[in-house]
Amino acid sequence: MSILKETTQNEMEEILKRQKDYLNKQSTKSIDFRIDQLKKLKGQIKSYEQEIFAALKEDLNKSEFESYLTEIGILYSEIDFTLKNVRKWTKAKKVKTALTHFGSRGYIIPEPYGTALIIAPWNYPIQLALSPLIGAIAAGNTAIIKPSELTPHVSKVISDLIRSAFPVEYIAVVEGGVKTSQSLLKLDTDYIFFTGSVNVGKAVMEAASRRLIPVTLELGGKSPCIVHKDANVKLAAKRIIFGKFTNAGQTCIAPDYLFVHKEIKEELIDAMKLIIREFYGDSPVTHDSYGKIVNSFHFNRLQGYLGNGRILTGGEYDEGTLKIAPTIMDDVDWDSPVMQEEIFGPIFPVLEYSSLDEVISSINKRPKPLALYLFTDSSAVEDQITGSISFGGGSINDTLMHIATPYLPFGGVGESGIGSYHGMSSFQTFSHYKSILKQTNKFDFSFKYPSARSGLKIMRKLLK
Repeated sequence: MSILKETTQNEMEEILKRQKDYLNKQSTKSIDFRIDQLKKLKGQIKSYEQEIFAALKEDLNKSEFESYLTEIGILYSEIDFTLKNVRKWTKAKKVKTALTHFGSRGYIIPEPYGTALIIAPWNYPIQLALSPLIGAIAAGNTAIIKPSELTPHVSKVISDLIRSAFPVEYIAVVEGGVKTSQSLLKLDTDYIFFTGSVNVGKAVMEAASRRLIPVTLELGGKSPCIVHKDANVKLAAKRIIFGKFTNAGQTCIAPDYLFVHKEIKEELIDAMKLIIREFYGDSPVTHDSYGKIVNSFHFNRLQGYLGNGRILTGGEYDEGTLKIAPTIMDDVDWDSPVMQEEIFGPIFPVLEYSSLDEVISSINKRPKPLALYLFTDSSAVEDQITGSISFGGGSINDTLMHIATPYLPFGGVGESGIGSYHGMSSFQTFSHYKSILKQTNKFDFSFKYPSARSGLKIMRKLLK
């Protein structure tokens, strides 16, 4: 029996109407109001920490350590950074005046779009629902949040957390399944922020296009991890295993496959095997802190990949607990089913290479990835890879960590997404930048009017 509270279409339309009416009162545009709401959100997350931990454990078997590291702690950091900077971000920005506009002043004013619809995924269900909300609040919007139905316990906690502190005309939570999401996409919201799969992202963009609603799409793709022959192998192994198998590999920016130079392939694989044992013990499927697959559908999908190559370590699974051990797989090629789509699970195919040109060519033949990771001690190698391959963002000599700093915008490119957020980028994402030109009344240029005798001559000089 589902624990989700379904919301009817009429209820959704009523929520939107109330939010539009609330926006018209101009309350959300007050900077002090926005700051108060951000502080309130942080206080709510703090007061619900134990409920969040319990829900993440129930839905994804996340430990408290992992939950704090990858979900709650990131939100605290994001809120604090926003509180520190939001007054500066909201100020009108003066711009230079063109010669043709002598006597005028130009400036740009950020204003809220209006009502933002935030559709969150299941893999980091707290962070990826509330992190966009921080930007929406800072920019002065109202918001409707749709948590994932695949993590129902977390969905209920989000609903309780929001409803106990914020009026529905300001921030609302709408629970339900696919039909609920489809109904929400029929509403005349002012902005849509979606995190999820490429296929669903296309459907979201299609729905938004019917009403010309701007969108941010945080999607995914097959993110490569490249380990060059000059890398620090032991350190690379630890950081790669951390990035790949956190949340049982169910991370949109997890290394999807490994591209390793043939000279260090065996050494790196041996090092990764040791790190897996260090992190998750001899039997990861029974390790209390190792995550589970979100549901049976995805478990069966991932289990089907286990026969696509030669298993070097792992391969064990428990259907009862929906756990699949961290698995490293060799003897795969680009035609293998495991290489056809984003894995989104604890299976790590290995490809070897001899030259970087081979790596660049292989990656560039495929859709642009959301993330790319490179391990090397060579600045020349770093420049070659980052300058030759298009990807959303990434890390050099690490994995995942570029997502955790508010100073770097996070987003995809091509099939891996549209737009970005985090830090100032979140504020910018949920803001429309309105251009204003204020002209002087102290004098006027007659040459711009059609009655001017030498208007064309002057315009040619000014606009040559």
